[in-house]
Amino acid sequence: MARRLRRQSADEEADVNLTPMLDVVFIMLIFFIVTSSFIKESGLEVNRPDAQQAQNKDDKNTNVLVQITAQDEVLVGPRRVDVRAVRPNIERSLAENPNAAVILRVDEAASNGIFVQVWDQAKLADAKSIALVQPAK
Repeated sequence: MARRLRRQSADEEADVNLTPMLDVVFIMLIFFIVTSSFIKESGLEVNRPDAQQAQNKDDKNTNVLVQITAQDEVLVGPRRVDVRAVRPNIERSLAENPNAAVILRVDEAASNGIFVQVWDQAKLADAKSIALVQPAK
């Protein structure tokens, strides 16, 4: 019988009591939950247009499309123009619609010099926004 008591006491000493560890884990969990609810994340304020304003913008053609082809031809809308005539064409379009965006669609094979000239002409025309897009393949 003495052997049984010794084995039981040896088995009892080998057990690990997990209750304090679980208490600490739950306390840490509660701490992180409480502190995370008070953290204010910094970010940018975005003023999104209302649904009515967005619909009105879609009704109008608000973009001025300027294309540069692989042969270095410049097209403003459907018309082919000289590089020096890009600024007056953009200014005329912006006079009709001051909130219009200038979209440059440049072919990969177009020369960089023509692209820079067209970009400068668009900037000189006081375009509020200029976007560069790749042509559809």
